[in-house]
Amino acid sequence: MTSEKEHQSRAAVALKYDGEKAPTISATGTHELAEEIIRIAREHDVPLYENAELASILARLSLNEEIPESLYRVIAEILAFAFHIRGLTPDDRKPGAPDDSVNQ
Repeated sequence: MTSEKEHQSRAAVALKYDGEKAPTISATGTHELAEEIIRIAREHDVPLYENAELASILARLSLNEEIPESLYRVIAEILAFAFHIRGLTPDDRKPGAPDDSVNQ
């Protein structure tokens, strides 16, 4: 028996966050392109967060489009987690701060 989850196409979305404006969509894809986005992220030690529903919502946005305000909280929590696991704070991304450890 095949589950509904197996019928859903795998999607991947990369976000860019400069600390000044809302995060924007920097890459999106399904199937093989999703796998390539994930591979590149892993290759560059970019923290990954798996949430199929959120990826599906974000995948509907255009490249360089800001995330909608309705997703600010969930994305902020994901970004906070990504900073935390790297031992960083948002202050580390302010202008003039070293830019050697957070991949976007």
